[in-house]
Amino acid sequence: MTKPLLCVTVAAPTTAELRRRRDAVEDADLIELRLDSVADPDVEGALAGRRRPVIITCRPTWEGGAFAGSEDDRKRLLAEAIARGAEYVDLEWRAQFDDLIAQVRGRGIVLSSHDFSGMPDDLAARVRAMRSTGAEVIKIAAATASLSDSLALLDLGRNRGDGRLVLIGMGACGLATRVLAGRFGSAWTYAGSLSDVGQLSAHALLADYRFRAIDEATAIYGLVGAPIAHSVSPAMHNAAFAAARMNAVYLPFPAASAKDFVRFAKALGIKGASVTVPFKVALFDDVDEVYAVARRVGAINTISVMDGRWIGGNTDVTACLEPLRGHVPLAATRAAVLGAGGAARAVAVALASGGGSVRIHARNRDQAEEVASLTSATAGPWPPEPGSWDLLVNCTPVGMHPRVDDTPLPASQLTGRYVYDLIYNPTATRLLREARTAGCRIFGGLDMLVAQAHEQFRWWMDTRPVSGVMRDAALKRLAEFTGDEHHVV
Repeated sequence: MTKPLLCVTVAAPTTAELRRRRDAVEDADLIELRLDSVADPDVEGALAGRRRPVIITCRPTWEGGAFAGSEDDRKRLLAEAIARGAEYVDLEWRAQFDDLIAQVRGRGIVLSSHDFSGMPDDLAARVRAMRSTGAEVIKIAAATASLSDSLALLDLGRNRGDGRLVLIGMGACGLATRVLAGRFGSAWTYAGSLSDVGQLSAHALLADYRFRAIDEATAIYGLVGAPIAHSVSPAMHNAAFAAARMNAVYLPFPAASAKDFVRFAKALGIKGASVTVPFKVALFDDVDEVYAVARRVGAINTISVMDGRWIGGNTDVTACLEPLRGHVPLAATRAAVLGAGGAARAVAVALASGGGSVRIHARNRDQAEEVASLTSATAGPWPPEPGSWDLLVNCTPVGMHPRVDDTPLPASQLTGRYVYDLIYNPTATRLLREARTAGCRIFGGLDMLVAQAHEQFRWWMDTRPVSGVMRDAALKRLAEFTGDEHHVV
C-alpha cells in the first residue's frame, strides 16, 4: 500500500490572508491554495515565500468552485502558476486545457473530475481518457449517497493505483476514502474546512484517526447507523486504540441500509463494528452466528469478525444497568420503557432480570407487545399513565442532537422517582432537565455508552481499554457540540 500524503486545503477572502493561512498550516505534506476563494487572485503573491509544496487550484463555479470570471482569465492564472513553478496545478478535465498539459508534458499537473450528482458509471474509461493527456496525477471526486458508492473507487484504486491517482468519495458516506486513502490507492488525501463535501480537519485526521500510522496491517472497525453525526463512539474507540498502542482505526459508517453496510464492510475487510439505530435488529440476520444474550434480545449492537465469520453480540444488556447500580432497587421498582427498538429490547431483558415489573410503551402497540414477549414484561399504553411507574427509561431517539428541544413525554407526566435517558448527546436532554425540576433522580446515557464500549473493546482486542480513556474522549467530543464539558448525571 502506498503511503499517502496529507494535503491541506486553504481558502481565504484575500491573497494576503491566503498566504497567512498557508503559513499557519502545520504537519502537511502539501497545501492546496484555492485561488477561486480570493477576491484578488495573485499567483505570485500566493506562491511567494512558501515553505511547503503547493497545489494551485482555481475551481470554476461550473465544477463546484467559486471562480465566476471568464475561462480566459482563469486559464491565465493557471498558466502563470505553471510558469512560476508551482509544484502542482489542478486543471479540470472538462476545461480541456490540453495545451497547458502539453506545455510541461504533464509534469506537476493534477487533472481533476468532480461529479456532484453521484458516482459515475464510466470511471475506468474516464480515468483512461484522462491519463491519455499525460497528466501526472488523476483526481476523481464524486458524491456518495451510500457506503457502497465508494466501492467503485476502491476497485479502481486496487486495479489502477500506481501512485498517480487521488480518489475521493464526497459527503459523509465517503469518509473512508479520505481516512483510508492508502487502501483506495490515492497518492494523497485532502483535509480542510470544506465540510460540505466531507472534508475533515487536519487535526481530526492526524489526532483522532492517526492518519499517518495507518498501513496495510491496520485493523478497521467502525460504527454503523443512521444518523451518526452526533456519535462520540469514534472518539472513544480511537482514543482507546491510541492509548493501547494498537494498530487499529474506528470510522463512522452512515449506511443507507443494512445491505449497504454489509456489502461495503466485507469489501473493505473490517474486523468489527458497533451497531446502533436503526440496524440493531436489521443486521441480526446478516451475521453468521449470534451469541446467546443477543439471540434472546433479538438485536445486536456489536459485530466481531473471526476467521472471516461475522459474530453478533449485545453489550447493551449489562451496560444499561451500570448507571443504576446502587441507586435504584430494581426488584421493588415498576419500570416503564419507552420505545420498541433494539435498545428497548436490551433494556427490557436487563430490567426483567432484576426482578421488578416492566412495561413497554411504544406508539405501535404490536411492536411493544413483541418486545414485551421477550421477557415477563407487558405492553402498556402510549404514553404511560401518570403514577404507573417508578423508573422511566427513554429508549427512543427523541431529544437527541440536533433536535435537543424535543422530549418523549411532557413535564406534567413525569410523576415517578427515577428518569433514565439513554441519549448521551446532549448529556442534559430536555427530558432529564424537566425530570430533575419535577424532583426525579436522573440518569444520563453516557455511563451506559462507556460501559458497552468497554465491553466491545474487550471482545475485539481481548483486553480492557486503559482506564478513563474512553470517558475522557467522550466528554471532550461532547464539549465540541455543547461547549460544556460537564454533564448532569
